[in-house]
Amino acid sequence: MSGMVELQSGALAHESSYVDDGALVGQGTRIWHFCHVMSGAVIGECCSLGQNVVVMPGVTLGRNVKVQNNVSLYEGVTCEDDVFLGPSMVFTNVINPRSHVSRKHEYRATLVRRGATIGANATVVCGHTLGEYAFVAAGAVITRDVPAYAMMAGVPARRMGWMCQCGEKLPLPARVGTPVTVECTACGEQYDADDAGVRSVRVRAAG
Repeated sequence: MSGMVELQSGALAHESSYVDDGALVGQGTRIWHFCHVMSGAVIGECCSLGQNVVVMPGVTLGRNVKVQNNVSLYEGVTCEDDVFLGPSMVFTNVINPRSHVSRKHEYRATLVRRGATIGANATVVCGHTLGEYAFVAAGAVITRDVPAYAMMAGVPARRMGWMCQCGEKLPLPARVGTPVTVECTACGEQYDADDAGVRSVRVRAAG
């Protein structure tokens, strides 16, 4: 591909991007135009960083993480495998920033669990965990922990329903009372649901 340079790890980076010494980038990862991966960042295999992405020290990305254009990942952010970060979504790492007050000792960690999706222009306030396969709608603002498989939308974000691993909405209300097992109408995956949340039947059987 024109303009791409192969890194020692086997990853590819566009010639307009910077990958600092001390950054770990997995094989098969592609880093596109005008990105900056700083020393101390850890990026897994087969990831994709779109145009104008910044990955700061202390950030960890798992395998097959897709980061779309104009995303900054600040110190304290961890994304597990198969996470999708939509265009121009925002992470933070301080809850009360002031230009004239240094708060580097007050960074709060954010954890995005396996398979979660964060939509375009959404904001994740630091210090929270997004559960496995959670789905955050475009423009939403996350101000609390998000359960696994939850579909979140609004400002501040509220749970509007539940999502399958395949990305289709499950036939469940936002609040589940009586325990029930449901099946995704798109892929057939089955889930147990009750007031404690939603869990994959396959995961339950494997355990």
